[in-house]
Amino acid sequence: EKLGVELFVRSVDIGELSRRQGIGTELCGRKERYAFFSQLSDELGAKVATAHTASDNAETVIFNLTRGAGPNGFSGIKPVRGSIIRPLILCTREDVEEYCREQGLSYVTDSTNLGDDYTRNKIRHSVIPVLRQINPDFENTVLRESGMMNDINSFLELKSNEIISKASTDCGWDCSVIEGYPEAIRLSVLRTLCVKNGVDPDYNSLKLLSEQMKIGGSVDLHGALRAECRQGVLRFIEKENKSDYFSPLEFKLNSDFIYKGKHYSVKEEKNGELGLQTADFNPVFRTRREGDRFTLPRRHITKSLKKLFNEMKILAENRDSLIVLACGSTVLWTEGIGPSEQALPYGDGSGITIIIENG
Repeated sequence: EKLGVELFVRSVDIGELSRRQGIGTELCGRKERYAFFSQLSDELGAKVATAHTASDNAETVIFNLTRGAGPNGFSGIKPVRGSIIRPLILCTREDVEEYCREQGLSYVTDSTNLGDDYTRNKIRHSVIPVLRQINPDFENTVLRESGMMNDINSFLELKSNEIISKASTDCGWDCSVIEGYPEAIRLSVLRTLCVKNGVDPDYNSLKLLSEQMKIGGSVDLHGALRAECRQGVLRFIEKENKSDYFSPLEFKLNSDFIYKGKHYSVKEEKNGELGLQTADFNPVFRTRREGDRFTLPRRHITKSLKKLFNEMKILAENRDSLIVLACGSTVLWTEGIGPSEQALPYGDGSGITIIIENG
């Protein structure tokens, strides 16, 4: 009121929100704050000026070091990031407090900063003082070094985006292209891809993902995201959501159902693709299960559905959402392949067609 500055306030139950999202309260609070800042920045056409200091930058670098954030973690807090500017980043916390005393300005200390409940507070109260004894100008030294690392990371990011474009395919990124570069570049590429998919991974996750590119496998990232390397292609997919479960549905003629945005219709036609010739069949529509078997038509060869999907090069992330028509573990028809030996059309050419329409 005294300065005539408009105040904007948003109240959020961070404790409840962090529990729902499965993340810590500190991280959750930070995400909500910056989301609010971004909204106001867009609405007002204004920059977002935060009060981060050289002391905050030193704490961040040490924190990143302890969690294994890799080279990017050493770049610390960027002075400018998009619409965010940090005009006090060259000042230490002591500089700011001294200025307030000289100018007779009152300020408030966040009560959560006083205890050691949070990792950052432990660094502030226990680690930084020891490092200052070794180097009284410790914060400024870290600021200078993190600035140099930020320049290096800017180059790595530029190079990474070039490689990402080169490795891009219709269904992901070609692992062989990424693997052809030195590890420092390779890890930078993987980190850039993770960030583009909404996850800022730690160094250990990047190393593990780099190894999976050679042998094939997956790495669970933060939240609901998984990085998978299958058939020489790197993809980012959402982890299985229990709400996507498809309850087995009894087979009926002239029926239809919807699953994951696709419309399935069961029609009896003159030139149908499959027939149920055994009276004992009581098939159901469902998704695949462990132990499912499929007999190749007219070849009399039975294989596990998993092996058949591998041979057909059906993408790993799509397999669990394909609908099958099965009787026990015997698969009579599967989306993407068609009927099995046991469900070939009738002798007169009539049979059943399952029509699949997207959207």
